This record gives sequence, C-alpha cells and structure tokens, in this order.
Amino acid sequence: MHLNSELLFTKYAKEYFKSDMSVLEIGPNTLPSRYYRLVGNRTIRWDTLGLDSSRWKHLTYRSKSEYDYPVESNSYDIVLSGQVLEHVKKVWIWMKELSRICKKGGHVITINPISWEFHEVPVDCWRVYPDGMKALYDEAGLKVILSVFEGLDEQSVDTITIGEKI
Repeated sequence: MHLNSELLFTKYAKEYFKSDMSVLEIGPNTLPSRYYRLVGNRTIRWDTLGLDSSRWKHLTYRSKSEYDYPVESNSYDIVLSGQVLEHVKKVWIWMKELSRICKKGGHVITINPISWEFHEVPVDCWRVYPDGMKALYDEAGLKVILSVFEGLDEQSVDTITIGEKI
C-alpha cells in the first residue's frame, strides 16, 4: 500500500470504524493489514478475504471467484477494499458482491489508484474517478456519502469512495 492510500483512509474513512463492529477487508496487503493498524481498535472483529491464490495463510476467507464470496449476506458493518478495484475485471459485478455482504446501514469503503503505474497482479484493468465510482455504487444499491480523488502525498492520486447500504 502506498502513502496516499493511508492518508486518504485516515482523513476520510477512519472515523467510520467504531468499537465492537465487524469489518471485512478484501485483499489485505499484509496481516494484520495497514488499515487495521491505522484504526488501532482491538474490539473490532476484523476479518479478511482473499482469492485462493493469496500468499497469506491466515485469511478468514478464501474465494475461488472474485464475484462470489463464501460470506453470508448482510454480515459486516464495513466492507473495506484498498488498492483492489483496479485488479477486478468486472467491477460492476464485484461491487454488487461487496454490497451483498454489507449490513443494511453499513458502509462499503473503497480506495483505488488513479495515477499509479500499470501493475499486473494478475491484471490491472481500471482507474475510476468519482463519477464512475458513484455509478458503480448506485448500481450496487449503495448511497454515496463521499467520493473524491486527491493526492495527499507528492507521488500519487487515488479515489476514495464511502457508501451506505440502503
């Protein structure tokens, strides 16, 4: 994860993480993840999900598909994804899966690069600006609370979007 992602998370998303809630992080960069460490609240149940090919051994969930996760519907207060969206081929299907997992009234938070260089892992498909994120969230049944792109460091620009499941 790069510095701008951390700075955007701290500036816009960290306030949504409250004691005793449940969080599912899609595609963590390390275990425990940098986002988990930035929140620093051990009362939060913080689960993780990656694809079967993930290098992490201690994920809560593994999935064979990026569009169908082995998680019950309406399970999490927050579904978080940082630096994952660009690697998903069909983001419009994927966003509906994040919404399915999120509880009504819960939040889906995504951070994705705009200016970061091409990086296949295994694919690099998208750079999505706030208007595109609003369209994806709307199609998935999420009310956008915030969607901005900005660079808080000197090296990159990202989009952060926070939506509420309605």
